[in-house]
Amino acid sequence: MESKWCVFVAMAMFMLVILVNGDDETSAVKPKVKIVKGKKLCDKGWECKGFSEYCCNQTISDFFQTYQFENLFAKRNTPVAHAVGFWDYHSFITAAAQYQPHGFGTTGGKLMGQKEVAAFLGHVGSKTSCGYGVATGGPLAWGLCYNKEMSPSKLYCDDYYKYDYPCTPGVSYHGRGALPIYWNYNYGKTGEALKVDLLNYPEQIENNATLAFQAAIWRWMTPDKKNQPSAHEAFVGKWKPTKNDTLAKRVPGFGATMNVLYGDQVCGKGDDESMNNIVSHYLYYLDLMGVGREEAGPHEVLSCAEQLPFSQAPTTTSSS
Repeated sequence: MESKWCVFVAMAMFMLVILVNGDDETSAVKPKVKIVKGKKLCDKGWECKGFSEYCCNQTISDFFQTYQFENLFAKRNTPVAHAVGFWDYHSFITAAAQYQPHGFGTTGGKLMGQKEVAAFLGHVGSKTSCGYGVATGGPLAWGLCYNKEMSPSKLYCDDYYKYDYPCTPGVSYHGRGALPIYWNYNYGKTGEALKVDLLNYPEQIENNATLAFQAAIWRWMTPDKKNQPSAHEAFVGKWKPTKNDTLAKRVPGFGATMNVLYGDQVCGKGDDESMNNIVSHYLYYLDLMGVGREEAGPHEVLSCAEQLPFSQAPTTTSSS
């Protein structure tokens, strides 16, 4: 009888392990490894696939899991939110899997990966928030409240791009997504990159959370213009500032990501409210992820208050 009981307990414990770990796509995966020209390349399967040096590092799901996503976006599914049930962790990780072999969240060690995820989501949270000063849980708890602009004032059709990205009659190119896309030319460029017809069917962004995250991560990873870094490169230190960048007070770090993504909308304007809101989300997420805001770096790295936008060249007599 005792031996049967021991067998039963052992089987129960085994089943418990399966329940805890068995359906977790993010549980440890032994990477495939090969050496090419003296460089170690890895393939970790679905999340980091295709033999990349970055896949030899920890993947995002190793250090950022469902409960942390829920903590960061705690109020997104409350009844008063505008995109209830839309955004979820699985959609984010599925989208991120496409870019992890290129270094998204996998550049450097665990700390840099955590910081990049917090930085990217800091932008996302600030741009999709419906939080305000006295909102329940505080204004920073309401990221991913929206997945689209609720009351667009225009169609955002720019006829200047009518040959490359012609507007579809009756279609509105208002803000949609995790880093909201505006204007026909931006929908066109993003659609080309993701191989999705967003020019004719931009509503796909508000109907598919994985696609919405993919579009945002693609923007994070892609330079807007030649001779400029991507937000990713500016953040992880892959970008080396030129002499002109140094004169313009542009330095690698979180501040430069705002400069890449928004330029003169928030940068070079001193103590700008929109800039401070983005920074606040980033610091809040660093804290919630267990990294701590002290890892964000000094003010000149964190802020773009004194940085000239990338679209502006410094003058030798400029004091800004």
